[in-house]
Amino acid sequence: KTALFGMTRTGKSNTTKIVLQSVFELRFDPKNPQRIGQIVFDPNGEYANENVQDNNSAIKNVWKSHKDGKPEDVVTYGITQHPNDPKRQLMLLNFHAADNLQIGKEIIDAGLAGSGSIYVNNFRQVMFAEPDSGDPSGKTRHSRRVLAYRALLAKAGFAVPKGLVAQTNGLFNSDLLQTMQQAGQTEPSFASAAATLSKKDPSWADLASAFTALSKFIKTSEYAAFEVRYINRPNGSGNAWADEDFKKILGMFEQPNGARLIGAMVKQHTPDRDTDYAPAIYRDLAAGKLIIIDQSSGDPGINKSSADRIMWYIFRQNQALFRDGKEPPDILVYVEEAHNLLPAGNEMDLEDVWVRTAKEGAKFRIGLVYATQEVSSIQRNILKNTANWFIGHLNNTDETKELCKFYDFEDFEPSIRRAQDRGFMRVKTLSNLFVIPVQIRRFEIKG
Repeated sequence: KTALFGMTRTGKSNTTKIVLQSVFELRFDPKNPQRIGQIVFDPNGEYANENVQDNNSAIKNVWKSHKDGKPEDVVTYGITQHPNDPKRQLMLLNFHAADNLQIGKEIIDAGLAGSGSIYVNNFRQVMFAEPDSGDPSGKTRHSRRVLAYRALLAKAGFAVPKGLVAQTNGLFNSDLLQTMQQAGQTEPSFASAAATLSKKDPSWADLASAFTALSKFIKTSEYAAFEVRYINRPNGSGNAWADEDFKKILGMFEQPNGARLIGAMVKQHTPDRDTDYAPAIYRDLAAGKLIIIDQSSGDPGINKSSADRIMWYIFRQNQALFRDGKEPPDILVYVEEAHNLLPAGNEMDLEDVWVRTAKEGAKFRIGLVYATQEVSSIQRNILKNTANWFIGHLNNTDETKELCKFYDFEDFEPSIRRAQDRGFMRVKTLSNLFVIPVQIRRFEIKG
């Protein structure tokens, strides 16, 4: 693990680019060529896009520095297209696709993690694991949950793919629908919902209205009477008609903010593809390519949930290879403005993917390089597992005292506060016993 600390404009990003460029160029070593997968989470777009700071170049052009460089060794990803990057891969997912239901749900769950609402936390507990093929009742319940979830997505603004038609056949008990029709004499929405759920292929908008009414109906005495009849029916399973997961999805319809909260993740959706981008990123990393994730156009919450999911995929894939007795590929992960993605200094969640990577990543051949302004902004468990340190100018004693807890940086505390030269770093690496002063050259693309 490698840390880069220093105030703004002291050379952290430049140093990161030099490290990244040096690792990339190992593939051109005539005696011992090495292809190491590298992935950069780029919050400001400076790695993925040409910019004035880098003399109208960018890390994405690093392949041009050598005569044998290949453009396909660098792959850029983003949520939106860029006019100067026509080959950019979009990090979008079809949330409605059957293979992506659980993946999309996990993205939504991550985006809703900060909510303290009971109904939201209940919804986050719902999972879409495939039922046992020998359990017809389980398959029906699963299909009913999926139908309600897709209707919720549609209500939240997730465009429905062409050809995806709502199928209600066999999902709604005839006694239930009849009871709703009768209750419609006092509450018209119940009768309207029963009519919608009786249709073969209702519209997704009508289904959303029907599920809103069904959520209310389940709380009535009429439904309670139906439930007793359903549980006690001959040859029945003895289970309630509405399982808890189905009720938790319905709860999102009933709450005015339910669909709106989910809609915050709509920018990560596309109805036009069925595949997931995380496996594609991992395949490129395993092949030794450089991956740049341009997060400059994303919402902070979306950026974090997306980065977390990619990291979990990388971690679990390399962990699985290690567990199977195979050699995982070498992967280096770079996090710019690390305070946006890594857990804060006062957090103690040891199951966070970044903490797990810091504590166990070396075993699975995963390295972590993170850069930020303040030592205190990073969780202590990550700091304690950091071996390589690049320290620029820090202007206050709170931060330098935090730094003094590690190695012999206490000897350099006065100069760290005093010297403000851009690119001047105090460097302690795993391969070097001592802290040494280093002036980092300016990053540039040659060729």
